Amino acid sequence: MERRSKHDHKSLIGEKAVEGGGGDGAIVLVGAPLGNVADASTRLREELAGADVIAAEDTRRLHRLARDLGVEITGRVLSYFEGNEERRTPELIAAARDGARVALVTDSGMPSVSDPGFRLVRAAHDAGVPVTVAPGPSAVTTALALSGLPSDRFCFEGFLPRRPGERRARLAALATEERTLVLFEAPHRLAAALADAAVALGAGRPAAVCRELTKTYEEVRRAPLGELADWAGADEVRGEITVVVAGAPPRLVTPPDEAVLAAEVAAVEADGVSRKEAIAAVAKRHGLAKRLVYDAVVQQRRS
Repeated sequence: MERRSKHDHKSLIGEKAVEGGGGDGAIVLVGAPLGNVADASTRLREELAGADVIAAEDTRRLHRLARDLGVEITGRVLSYFEGNEERRTPELIAAARDGARVALVTDSGMPSVSDPGFRLVRAAHDAGVPVTVAPGPSAVTTALALSGLPSDRFCFEGFLPRRPGERRARLAALATEERTLVLFEAPHRLAAALADAAVALGAGRPAAVCRELTKTYEEVRRAPLGELADWAGADEVRGEITVVVAGAPPRLVTPPDEAVLAAEVAAVEADGVSRKEAIAAVAKRHGLAKRLVYDAVVQQRRS
């Protein structure tokens, strides 16, 4: 691809980026505090102060954050949100290719996690533009840690569909998911989403609603889905919401009877494999203890 001259994107990145950014251009994903400004990292301050271009989901919130941190922004500030993300991405990539350090900051948490950023990162990789991260808080892991639910294995589902039918279909597809679920939800849809989840996943499924994380009115409400649905339906819940739901119980699988296990071992042995190895292979296939398969073979021989 032909390299654009600095003059081509001068109107986008401004004089500072043209004169001082030349060289090692890059896209930097900058994690912002969820609410408590004291959570801001040293890297966040450095990137805001040193960036040639700052693409912000909300420019007013960015300037307020910089003011709270005592950081002077000298780079060009641009809006970058869902409505203009597709149009602005090529401009930011061009700026980075010409040597500008482009920082991406969303309203809170990590860019590209249910926030603008994914399209920019993909375009940067395609264009050979370096991408790096100044790590920061994440509502996903913060809520997971506070929920008290298993965190060794989890999956993030982002926002559920807005339309009731599509939302119920998505929840039905998640009914047998054994990993802990983490979801985002809008306050005005929370009651309906929890009610649908109680039907699809079970009213007794443990869950937690995490509201306004790290902020003054932070609240974590832990209860079965049915109780949470009743609570959300009765109260006007406000703020930014993250929902954590326990995974489905492991499915109980009835193992094949002894005759079937013994026949499978014999079939594996017929291929020249030792009995010990055949038993191990059949046990692994069915997720059984090798002793159970061995006992089935012995019992069949006696019969």
